[in-house]
Amino acid sequence: MKAGPLDRRVTIQRKTVVYDEYNEAIEAWAELATLSAQVVQQSGREFLSNDQTQAERRVLFRLRWFKGVTVLDRVTYGGRVHNIQDVKELGRREGLELLTLAAA
Repeated sequence: MKAGPLDRRVTIQRKTVVYDEYNEAIEAWAELATLSAQVVQQSGREFLSNDQTQAERRVLFRLRWFKGVTVLDRVTYGGRVHNIQDVKELGRREGLELLTLAAA
């Protein structure tokens, strides 16, 4: 994978559970890694849900191989949270394609 198209910085986050002083579980997102990536806008759409207009945006992130990324993780980029829908391996551990869905 050539470095030229990897011109954006994205952060991969993973949900963690921490416990407060009363031993109650609190879910939080922890930063897993900040990586260079290529961002490819896929599509966007608006739809009606519960009498409100909703919007979503599909974005594809291509980045160098990073072990352990799953659909349970998320990507933050450009001030938006992108939930990972699919993870594809490029080559033999050369890179990853992350298909994401972000609320607009």
